[in-house]
Amino acid sequence: MAVLTYRDALNEALREEMQRDPDVFLMGEEVAEYNGAYKVSRGLLDEFGPMRVVDTPIAELGFTGIGVGAAMVGLRPVIEMMTWNFALLAIDQIVNVAAKVRSMSGGQIGCPIVFRGPGGAALQLGAQHSQAFESWYAHIPGLKVVMPATPADAKGLLKAAIRDDNPVVFIEGEMLYNLKGEVPEGEHVVPIGVADIKRAGRDVTIVCHSKTVMPALNAAKTLAEQGIDAEVIDLRTIRPLDEQAILTSVAKTNRVVVAEEGWRFAGVGAQVVDVIQREAFDHLDAPVIRVHAADVPMPYNKQLERAAKADAPKIVAAALRVCYRD
Repeated sequence: MAVLTYRDALNEALREEMQRDPDVFLMGEEVAEYNGAYKVSRGLLDEFGPMRVVDTPIAELGFTGIGVGAAMVGLRPVIEMMTWNFALLAIDQIVNVAAKVRSMSGGQIGCPIVFRGPGGAALQLGAQHSQAFESWYAHIPGLKVVMPATPADAKGLLKAAIRDDNPVVFIEGEMLYNLKGEVPEGEHVVPIGVADIKRAGRDVTIVCHSKTVMPALNAAKTLAEQGIDAEVIDLRTIRPLDEQAILTSVAKTNRVVVAEEGWRFAGVGAQVVDVIQREAFDHLDAPVIRVHAADVPMPYNKQLERAAKADAPKIVAAALRVCYRD
């Protein structure tokens, strides 16, 4: 298998899907001439031309609406958000049109569209550019929410999202673009709605996704040094949520930590905990503990920003606590 960065895996997925299906096109700010703000669309303009790789003005509501309309008449747009913070300007098109048109038309009008771009915090981008919105979009019936954590999953899940007949919110990790990993060549499609066990274990389950996967794996290494064998489950898809994968792991380990980048209140972890307490309560030997961002707008100060984020030491501390080793 080839070793690719996360961004190059996304680029490969886009190229292969545009070659496979002439109805697929990419649209967004700086995706063409500039090769994308994060270079995910590098080289696509040269190969496919300006009718299929379309630069737009800084007008998220406008070009998102154009994409939704194109999807309603049979094309398969991929709409790039320079950051999901900017998608707030287009949320009406995503939530009130894309998510609802199939249901409101009685199934007569589909909307096969992918909204993709980086989400969450990076490094010192300030409160307005450091927000994790996955729980917002997962709350909406009609939307699928996908968040790959590795290059292989980035490629496979983006290909699956483009082929899906429903609108897909595809949130990439802004701090993951340079991450390298083995990526299968050619037809590599990862099914939406299937979690992945990134590390098998028997003592505690760590449920995570996107940018918390690597901290969870690092935490698992630290825990192993203390005699605790952690299982790490990467959700990969927030909606639909792979409940069975979570429940199977809980039945084996009997202890759970849920790590997420977002805030505590009504976060993804709250949904995971609901599933566990409803379907696997009798398997638990300790209360589930959540590791999440501090409940504040993200600070700009470097030290405060670091303190506000979920990280490996916090995951380790939570795991020790559920194992009664703190």
